[in-house]
Amino acid sequence: MISHRKYFPNLNGLRFIAAMMVIVFHIEGYKAMLGFENAASVPAVSVAGPLGVVLFFVLSGFLITYLLLAEEKSASQINIRNFYLRRILRIWPLYFLILILAFAVLPHISIFTLPGYNKTVIYSDLSSKILMYLFLLPNLACAAFTPVPYASHLWSIGTEEQFYLLWPVLLKNIKKYRRLLMVVIVAAYLAVAVWLRSHYAESLPSHDTLLRFWNSFNIDCMAIGGIFALLYFQRSRLLKLLCDSRLFLGTAALAMLLLSMGCQFRYLHNEIYAVLFGIIILNLATNSSAEKVLEARPLRYLGRISYGLYMYHPIGIMLAVGICSRAGLSIHWMLYPTAIALTVIMAAVSYYGFERRFLNYKRKFRHPAHAGPSD
Repeated sequence: MISHRKYFPNLNGLRFIAAMMVIVFHIEGYKAMLGFENAASVPAVSVAGPLGVVLFFVLSGFLITYLLLAEEKSASQINIRNFYLRRILRIWPLYFLILILAFAVLPHISIFTLPGYNKTVIYSDLSSKILMYLFLLPNLACAAFTPVPYASHLWSIGTEEQFYLLWPVLLKNIKKYRRLLMVVIVAAYLAVAVWLRSHYAESLPSHDTLLRFWNSFNIDCMAIGGIFALLYFQRSRLLKLLCDSRLFLGTAALAMLLLSMGCQFRYLHNEIYAVLFGIIILNLATNSSAEKVLEARPLRYLGRISYGLYMYHPIGIMLAVGICSRAGLSIHWMLYPTAIALTVIMAAVSYYGFERRFLNYKRKFRHPAHAGPSD
């Protein structure tokens, strides 16, 4: 029986899987950049990172939409101020700490210097870069300027923050046609993407920058997650079909097969994977037979610190490269365990020693409907 939940512990495990997809992608990318033997061009690796981020986006869309709907049901309204404050306390402290490290600390430590990214390159257009990062537009900064090592992956955090800015306002003010709203968002995003790729848009000022920015502004994937949350919350008749164990297993198998083959679709690439991920998330959230798959304690714990895993992993990778090189350890055999171990340690220390200081304040702005670490 499908019932409303306040916390989805197994989705923490899915967060960890998404983080690992990105970490694997970047380990191989850094190996390529540093001249080591690598698998960066292997199809399964080349799609893992971008699709790990898509999985994060669908998860965010599902969880945030569900929590807002749960709050509306129990409190008769969505408190936008409290929602913003909760997001600020969760996202901003680590986001701005990484910015300080990326701009003010790491460029001055030789072990973290990447080929082609010396201080002159990093500090070019510095005021514009800093302003964009400060105003939570890292995706625009990455589209317009040379990437800043150890901060360039923050583009996805900017995309999520832009989604969080719009989403509660839309849900609060549009109640009758929410499913239509989400479908329109997906369609509008795709329409703009098609137009930007057409010859009609080529004469636009900063066309290439706009196209790169729009490609990173994956609000359609988060809206797809929102659609699945809405179907679940409203007990849609489609749930009987979507939450069938055979469909769940078939979808999970198909997603793993496509990922292992590095399958890329010419059209609707992210959206096709987003729908597959949405079906998997819906089943993990609702199906008693599926929910135990990712409830193992280690996975739940690693999922809980997955934000830190994502934020610190570039630092962990380069630190591991330095340690392996200086200790005479094989990059081929030792980089993965060393980088992952260092990243987990940094994320855990950060979570318990830094992030939780801010997370404790979230309780003041949390409605009873918002229970558990998934918020």
